[in-house]
Amino acid sequence: MSELQNHELVPGYEFRHIRYEHRPIPGLEGLHQVWISLDNEAQLNSYTTAAVKDVILAFRRASADRRAVAVVFTAVGSKAFCTGGNTAEYATYYANRPHEYLQYMRLFNDMVTGILLCDKPVICRVNGMRIGGGQEIGMACDFTVAGDHARFGQAGPVHGSAPDGGATDFLHLYVGVARAAESLVLCEPWSAHKSVRYGMVNEAVPVHRTKDGALIANPLVVTDRYLDELGNVVHGEWKKGAELEAAKQVAKGCTIDLGELDALVDRLVVKLANTFPDCTRKTLETLRKKKLEHWQSNMETSRSWLSLNMNTEAAAGFPAFHYGDRSEREIDFGLLRRRIAEGARFDDALTREVLKPSARAGWEKAR
Repeated sequence: MSELQNHELVPGYEFRHIRYEHRPIPGLEGLHQVWISLDNEAQLNSYTTAAVKDVILAFRRASADRRAVAVVFTAVGSKAFCTGGNTAEYATYYANRPHEYLQYMRLFNDMVTGILLCDKPVICRVNGMRIGGGQEIGMACDFTVAGDHARFGQAGPVHGSAPDGGATDFLHLYVGVARAAESLVLCEPWSAHKSVRYGMVNEAVPVHRTKDGALIANPLVVTDRYLDELGNVVHGEWKKGAELEAAKQVAKGCTIDLGELDALVDRLVVKLANTFPDCTRKTLETLRKKKLEHWQSNMETSRSWLSLNMNTEAAAGFPAFHYGDRSEREIDFGLLRRRIAEGARFDDALTREVLKPSARAGWEKAR
């Protein structure tokens, strides 16, 4: 047999900003699963420009890998799959540089498209928060499995952007328009249990291990009752008040063990391996057309708008998040809306005015 052609985009490329590895498939020799892992745990696995480039090349390599049954898109650690774009990079480099951000968004769009066009089934293994752009690249995947400590949601309208990197294209396909609007605009995170109930996540497994070795469901989430006194479904909702404070103490006494999540991934990959590869690929290609229809209709105009937004609301929102302390990561929205209603220009003076003290101090020092 003649030597097979190498169809990678950049053969021999060494990944420096993500992890790329082959993992065995239980019971199957000569085949493997490809794990593509974001590797920025200190910043909750937010993706830098360099990491986006690596992800693009990683999916091209995995797509061309003849022995790969599936791609597992995940991240290192147990706190976050991905919290979106790197706000440090956004605040210190891209803010007020719309043409630079335009080029960045070309890379981001290529990353999302690369996931949607991968010749292998793509599993998003959610090992913690999947927020903002993390939610968007996660929804581009075919399957989602999660530890039940995960949080799912958007951040754009609260932090100076719009969720136009895929969320406005994909989320309603999973959960319907009304629930999509709730998540996209209000930016209140959903639990993994709620996300399973809404149809966005295939399965969630417990990851909290108590001191006596037992795995328990996420203590912060209502998992043991289904209706409140008004008859509303509450399974998967976050606990509140004294109940939440008590649950936090339980959670502090636990360690996070992702063993069940990894076992779930293995089981899913084995199931995928026991299908005809071309039939599986064609099935997913057809299913993905619903996402691609929206994505390809909007991605270029979204890219242009997001770039221009770096001169206005993003120029205030990203510095607020990056420089502000935990209690001051949002701007003074009431003041901003009043000043805009009065005809104020969106310039440095307005940004300085609406930033809260800790964010303003950090922003001014950086400038």
